[in-house]
Amino acid sequence: MNAVASIHSAVSAPNQFVEVGGRTLAYRSIGEGRPLVLCTRFRGNMDVWDPAFLDGLADEGFRVITFDYSGLGLSTGEATYNPAEMARDPIDLMAALDLSDVVLGGWSLGGMAVQVAFAVAGARISHLLLIGTTPPGPLVKPAEQLFFDTAVIEDYALKEEEILFFEPKSQASRKAAAESSARIAERTEGRSPVVPIAFARANIGDGPKNPIFPADAVLEVLKTTTKPILHLGGDHDIIFPVENWYALNQVLPTLHLITYPSAGHGPQHQYPRASAEHIASFVRSTS
Repeated sequence: MNAVASIHSAVSAPNQFVEVGGRTLAYRSIGEGRPLVLCTRFRGNMDVWDPAFLDGLADEGFRVITFDYSGLGLSTGEATYNPAEMARDPIDLMAALDLSDVVLGGWSLGGMAVQVAFAVAGARISHLLLIGTTPPGPLVKPAEQLFFDTAVIEDYALKEEEILFFEPKSQASRKAAAESSARIAERTEGRSPVVPIAFARANIGDGPKNPIFPADAVLEVLKTTTKPILHLGGDHDIIFPVENWYALNQVLPTLHLITYPSAGHGPQHQYPRASAEHIASFVRSTS
């Protein structure tokens, strides 16, 4: 692990704050090197990332930055789960921290937000990293109702985590779920407040939609960009099936696809080290 990351691992990284656009954004930073900014999932805050994944990225030479969305966790401002409005957070954070040549990443709902950010303010962004998310436009495979029924449970336990982020049919995936959950629980101080359940329930809907992400302008940018895009997925993602990305082969000219076996919506938590190494290799080989 590099010198900075050895002082501040994901478990011990201090909360930091920056004033921008009339609100305070809370963030954490580990490692040093090329900036990699990560936008979190539905009901996510800085504490839902697996420390093994974040530390793995720091080991690979990235400065890894996670943050809480406006109005959620430790950040102030008005909360929203509209990707077009959420995109303002990573855009403003990159500007406030004076970051350039950024690998901008997003998991799930965060993946939609970073696609918007990439489309409207891509000058600071060198690579787009998408994890367990959906492309814009019509889908060839819809989500499963099971996700919507499970994601709104207020205090879900390991069983629900297996359903939401792993592959319950796989013993290896269930084991990985338990190990990841234990790592995430290692941070005991300075944790972010959880996303209010009423806010989450009001912003998820009651079942699958097609498209989930109706953003024609964003799709057109992805079709014409020369900047590299990586989607990291699991072969059984119950909310954002990877089949929808494979349907865009030969449509998105810079799209790279990595799909892990017997994995679900959180492949980077089931395969934290492999995910970090694949991301680093992708960035190095396409820079």
